[in-house]
Amino acid sequence: MDCVLIESLELETVIGVYDWERTIRQCLVLDLELATDIRPAAADDDLTKTLDYAAISQRIQHFADEHDFALVETFAERLAELLMTEFSVPWLRLTLRKPGAVPAAAAVGVRIERGTPSEGT
Repeated sequence: MDCVLIESLELETVIGVYDWERTIRQCLVLDLELATDIRPAAADDDLTKTLDYAAISQRIQHFADEHDFALVETFAERLAELLMTEFSVPWLRLTLRKPGAVPAAAAVGVRIERGTPSEGT
């Protein structure tokens, strides 16, 4: 299985369960692995035959701009659904961190995997 990686993508969004959190934008940090078969793109050196990480990163930022959720769990789940649908991704692993949410921790967050990796990807 081949993967396209996006690591440490910083997003500003409204996220949190407390009233004061609903009035500010906070930073989330996202790591993403997206299953794909890179062989067709590599054979022809053709961006249109692979996952365009710049386009995906831009879509993720747009998603963060247009939504606000209370839970990072909800953000992660909805984003995973969107990416799998819009970019035809059969499997992904998404790690979402919220730095500063717990003072004694560098970050807290969730990691989810969705879909099924296949031998052909």
